[in-house]
Amino acid sequence: MTSKRGFFRPLAIAGSVLTITVLVLAGIFYTMFLPGLSVARIEPSAFETNIATWLLTNSIPEEDRRAVNPLGDDLANVSAGRDLFQQKCEVCHAYDGSGTTEMGRGQFPRPPALRTMNVASKSDGEIFYHIRNGIRNTGMPAWDMPDEEIWQLVSFIRDLPMVAPIDLDPIVAAQKDAIFSANHVGSDACQSCHEDIYSRWSESRMANVVRDPREHPDAIIPDFSIPDPLLTFTEDDIAFVYGSGWKQRYFARVGDDYFPFPAQWDITNEEWRPYHVAQGGEWWTEHYPEDNFQRPTGPLCDGCHSVNYDIATKTVSEWNVGCERCHGAGSTHVDEPVRSNILNPALLNYVEANDTCIQCHSQGQPLNNPIEGTYYDWPVGFHMGLDLADFWKLEEHELGEETNTHFPEGTAHKNRMQGNDYVQSLMYERGVTCSSCHDPHGSEFEASLRQPANDTCMSCHAPNSQNGPRAASIEEHTHHEPDSAGSQCVACHMPRIARTISNVNVSSHTFNFVTPSETEHLNIPNACNVCHTDETNEWSTSALQTWSDRSPWRVAP
Repeated sequence: MTSKRGFFRPLAIAGSVLTITVLVLAGIFYTMFLPGLSVARIEPSAFETNIATWLLTNSIPEEDRRAVNPLGDDLANVSAGRDLFQQKCEVCHAYDGSGTTEMGRGQFPRPPALRTMNVASKSDGEIFYHIRNGIRNTGMPAWDMPDEEIWQLVSFIRDLPMVAPIDLDPIVAAQKDAIFSANHVGSDACQSCHEDIYSRWSESRMANVVRDPREHPDAIIPDFSIPDPLLTFTEDDIAFVYGSGWKQRYFARVGDDYFPFPAQWDITNEEWRPYHVAQGGEWWTEHYPEDNFQRPTGPLCDGCHSVNYDIATKTVSEWNVGCERCHGAGSTHVDEPVRSNILNPALLNYVEANDTCIQCHSQGQPLNNPIEGTYYDWPVGFHMGLDLADFWKLEEHELGEETNTHFPEGTAHKNRMQGNDYVQSLMYERGVTCSSCHDPHGSEFEASLRQPANDTCMSCHAPNSQNGPRAASIEEHTHHEPDSAGSQCVACHMPRIARTISNVNVSSHTFNFVTPSETEHLNIPNACNVCHTDETNEWSTSALQTWSDRSPWRVAP
């Protein structure tokens, strides 16, 4: 018969072994893993992140998850949410939701980038739940705020300002490879999957710059039955109509090319004006005869007003700025519609993202000109996924010199030079892109802005925000009544001084405030007298000198 002592001896040995093993493992853990375990500088592992994300997602009661924002997407609530975000969230999440702040970079785990699909795919109720209740073991606190204010925050988070990514999205390389090997299929191929975007784009100026009046009888704006000395052609002579915003031009087809008629319609003033670029008016005039009918639109216009213009065959895949002009050739994506095989400019760095627009919204020249004996006024050979700087150089300018393209201090003198202006701006330097403000697919607002002008600006530049202005309110900054023209951000920072036709100007894109003293010294129109046309430069300077929040050194003559 086995004694009790003999029976328990193996258990004692096993217990001792287990104790020793635990102590050894604890020692290993203490010496190898415990030191630094509390440090917030390290990045969470993928395993830890996935586990935390799963727990976070599945911890929300289903009733809360299904909640829908009762405020909708009303701009007033988006604006109120922006103000709350700046007060309570910006210190960690940054004004654009990127989380790239001093506070955010020092947290473990890091604040999530609020514009990623991981956040954007969450329901309104999920975002509300996390703001209301906080997230345990992170830097995200619970907020005791009225429900309406939390919903306003949800509205703003859905409408965060767009900026180019700092780190290149790894999917971009795959997207570029895909469009390089694809063929062009036309914008109509995109409609079935992107119906809303297609619908907005099809009504935009991007989609309607070039129109055949036989297909679009409403394309011709003026009444040709009214005689005018400039009218040397009839409606039946017109093969293409160019433009519908400020001016409209008309082109005849001769052989395999198009040529401009010598009259254009001033849409704003409703009158005919001559259309002829004088010798020396553009760089290319020295390479072409004076006669308009010796200046084909193929090398001078059509490369920007089409998709995939072939200089050898003088054919296009599609007229106007279609989907593939910005997203690249789409046949691979149409065959297999996945994110990785069509280019999304929003994922590009700020240089490439802006070059999506600058390829046409700039004055310049191809690096290699002439090309096969012909001089071109657009970046021949460039398409999305390539580097625009390898094909195109912006128009050069000497400071102090006024030319057809530039004012003496470098601001654009004429339309279609938004890119020349923009690359000089602090906005460009800070990584803001054209599509941060403009929706290239079209919108209900002027210039295809994503929001009304002031709302667009104040999504980043609310009073006393980290980006300024340094004032308690907009009217304190502008010294004009809140809803007046003078309190529109664009009135001072984007004055209409770039010429299109006659007295019709469009906005500058340097965002510099042009002072009256600059008008006196450099003959560039200033922001004050563009509006106060009945006053003198001296009057404007005197008014600015009474503004105690403006440096006298910047406004003095």
